[in-house]
Amino acid sequence: MHDPHITLGVEEEFFLVDRESGALACRTPELVEQAGEALGSVVTSELILCQIETATPVCATLDELRYELDRQRTALAKVADAHGLGVLAAGTHPVSGWREQEVDQEVVRYAELAERYRHLAHRQIICGCHVHLGLGERSEEIRVMNQLLGWLPTLVALSASSPFWQGADTGYSAYRVEMWGGWPTAGFPPVVEDRAAFDRTVEQLVQVDAITDASNLYWYARPSLRHPTLEVRPCDTMTELDDVVAVSGLIRGMAATALGSAGISVPHERSVLDAAMWRAARFGLEEQLVDPLFVRLRPAAEVVEHLLDWARPGLEQHADAERVEEGTRRIVERGTGAARQREVLERTGDLVEVTRSLLL
Repeated sequence: MHDPHITLGVEEEFFLVDRESGALACRTPELVEQAGEALGSVVTSELILCQIETATPVCATLDELRYELDRQRTALAKVADAHGLGVLAAGTHPVSGWREQEVDQEVVRYAELAERYRHLAHRQIICGCHVHLGLGERSEEIRVMNQLLGWLPTLVALSASSPFWQGADTGYSAYRVEMWGGWPTAGFPPVVEDRAAFDRTVEQLVQVDAITDASNLYWYARPSLRHPTLEVRPCDTMTELDDVVAVSGLIRGMAATALGSAGISVPHERSVLDAAMWRAARFGLEEQLVDPLFVRLRPAAEVVEHLLDWARPGLEQHADAERVEEGTRRIVERGTGAARQREVLERTGDLVEVTRSLLL
């Protein structure tokens, strides 16, 4: 087993909503500076003015991560409340449409994205949770990324919290994945042998004008441009704090297991990966998932257990096994965020009540 301790940090994207109606509110600029002062940490705007993002400091333990996530969520909700706003934690907003929202034109990068991608950029009313892993050696990031690809659909199934879109039940558990897929560099990253090969791929994408730099890579996993980390990006924003901690800890355990494995693991065919991701987005944990080690369908709960078994060496390395296994199994037993949203709708018949159930 690889010895160095893997650090982690989490970025969470949230929606700002009107506290009374629950509708999306394009008021991020009012909150960013004040929320940053309250938190003493990174709070930024996102592409759309109804979104806001927080980023934890580098954390060494899951206790530390949970403390930081709780502190940030609590402080952000308090600042928002003072402005008559709420903070909604889910992959999509249950009711509000994208046409009424606005791109943050004050940020040059966002303005350029809106001009380049037009309609595609304007409808990205989706929120995700990104886990950054500090592996110690940047040279290891590609090898670890390659070995994680087959398990990323299972992470989507566990974190699924985006069943509704513009007032309709999409039939999906993680519809955010389908919306995200329109970007030219969305989806699974290419399997490459090393960082030099990865950098050549990025250079080619820049040459053909698909992206301006590596920050425009919207793959499910990528070496971060801004930080010395591997960024794992497929998950929806999760409503429950302990779900975030469990999934983040699981991702770190997966990475540690991968670090301890010899050689480069090449996952199965890209078409099978894409099909596995579609199935995870469509059904969440309520049907079958693709078991990546055997490339066959199995009940979702069995695939989750297989992932826990696979990740156990890395979980034990960080003394996280019991906590992550309990938290992950709790998601399976209780149901995903998407399933809980549908339960609220069935009980109340009101998507506004679903929206309120998602507020921090």
